[in-house]
Amino acid sequence: MAKNKKKRNKAYKGIDAAVTKPIITRIEAANRSKVGQWWFDRKATLKPILITSGVILFIIILIIGIVQVFTVH
Repeated sequence: MAKNKKKRNKAYKGIDAAVTKPIITRIEAANRSKVGQWWFDRKATLKPILITSGVILFIIILIIGIVQVFTVH
């Protein structure tokens, strides 16, 4: 059986090593009102609920209008 060559697990830091770019962390701060901050915190959960309820409300109004048109004497 041939002897397995040991694999290198240490990063090469010689003169011709690849230059690693520094990691940039971007932080964004916003000055929001209490209502604006409340909406920002809950937007992900409330937006689909509001859209769904708006569509359902529109369909109900549409059905009521159609029923009124056909029930007029």
